Amino acid sequence: MRFGEFFRAMRAKHGQSLREFCLANGFDPANISRLERGLLPPPESRDKLEGYAKALRLKKGSDDWYNLFDLAAAERGRIPQDVLRDSELMGMLPVLFRTLRGQRVDPDALDDLVERIRRA
Repeated sequence: MRFGEFFRAMRAKHGQSLREFCLANGFDPANISRLERGLLPPPESRDKLEGYAKALRLKKGSDDWYNLFDLAAAERGRIPQDVLRDSELMGMLPVLFRTLRGQRVDPDALDDLVERIRRA
């Protein structure tokens, strides 16, 4: 799922039309429509994303909260800030990338990654 699709799904979950949502939260309907259709990239600003999360009634720290931020980062070609701050996770990224590409990976490093995923 892309950022805009997720955004639209979260808005629709509360039964709000695009115009109702924008009116209630002070957003421009044309820009939110473009965002939902993938014609505008997700914002880079954490403050802007937090404003969207609040407007979408996403509970801070919930799966949906992280999904909004992760989809925004991924679509902009960035690594999420919380991952960047975690040196252990950063050390696992090369293993993950190689695995996703189908390249040969050190079995011990792959086991470490799998264990970390299981604990999550």
